[in-house]
Amino acid sequence: MKDVLIIGGGFAGVWSAAGAVRAAREAGSAGRDVRVTLVSGGDDLVIRPRLYEEAPESMRVALDRVLGPIGVRRITATVTGIDTDAHTVRAVGRTGEELSLTYDKLVLATGSQLVRPDFPGSDNLFDVDTLPAAAALGNHLRRLPEQPYSPGRYTAVVVGAGFTGLEIATALGERLHAIAAPNGSRDEVRVLLVDRADVVGPELGENPRPVIDEAIGGLNIERRLGRTVASATSASLTLSDGETIPAATIVWTAGIAASPLTAQIPGEHDRLGRLQVDAHLRVRGVPDVYAAGDTALAPAEDGYSTMQSCQHALPMGKFAGHNVTADLLGNIPLQFTPDPYTTCLDLGPAGAVFTEGRDRKIAMTGEEAKALKQNINALWIYPPVDDPEQILAQAGRFSNG
Repeated sequence: MKDVLIIGGGFAGVWSAAGAVRAAREAGSAGRDVRVTLVSGGDDLVIRPRLYEEAPESMRVALDRVLGPIGVRRITATVTGIDTDAHTVRAVGRTGEELSLTYDKLVLATGSQLVRPDFPGSDNLFDVDTLPAAAALGNHLRRLPEQPYSPGRYTAVVVGAGFTGLEIATALGERLHAIAAPNGSRDEVRVLLVDRADVVGPELGENPRPVIDEAIGGLNIERRLGRTVASATSASLTLSDGETIPAATIVWTAGIAASPLTAQIPGEHDRLGRLQVDAHLRVRGVPDVYAAGDTALAPAEDGYSTMQSCQHALPMGKFAGHNVTADLLGNIPLQFTPDPYTTCLDLGPAGAVFTEGRDRKIAMTGEEAKALKQNINALWIYPPVDDPEQILAQAGRFSNG
């Protein structure tokens, strides 16, 4: 038996597993000895790009409905160590038992995580990086009317004016109004964006910025740019220039880094901790190890590199899964070829903005872009479930289109 071991139950991990199974079945009798195992700490594929939305508890798909029908063995455990020389992985199971897993080929697809700050009072921050964190924020918002009056009871401050920060900030005003109004509250609803940069969405470039600025203005979102947070409490935060803002809700979105497990694999890493991989998604200089999704820095179109986004994680998983099986069976691997780069930024009640290319040329705005964003979030990024033929067919569609 030849073992493919995949670590991670997100988009890249799930599609790595499906891609590996599909390639094994396509190989006929030669692929029957390929066994695919996925290790994940949870039972669900979390639809992470949707966690800024209301009711995040529903943004998940049971892993067994995707992996079970195609014969992937699933182990619920937390990986604690990787030994690439011995081809072994250490993990702790749900009931505390220690596990030692072996592999012939390994795919690391454990994603990224929010970089949390350590300033005084940082334990008062919320985030939308994980399902439990997003659910905690939702529960906090619903219980705001139970709190005694305070100047910032219905004030939310979002720290970080990047992609995630903009999506949660433009959604929060509507959510806060819906919570406050039925309770007869006359408290002022405020949403503020804080970022150390002098502009919103600095990494999104200049082209979509006028649309973003107009949306922020139309939604009455206040800006505190060129500043950082010095400290926070459960009722306020203080900025680096000394301004104190009464706020019962502070959401941190500033900065992500690759999973810490990447540090256990030798080779070159970028500033975000991602592993340098080749065009086939093999970790450079490390035999039998592949990486996909937010753990990997892969070559993309026109000399660019991949971004930490589901747009790249889904096809990277499919290519990595196909290639580990091809590697095992001595078949020709596929070169990772992502779709042309696009972004679709949700702007809440102000619609959305859809851009094309690395220079982010605007292709669509307003309600038209909003409809596209809703299709992406609610339909296109979800895997088929329960039907092995549909799941494996989707694993063979290497384009996101």
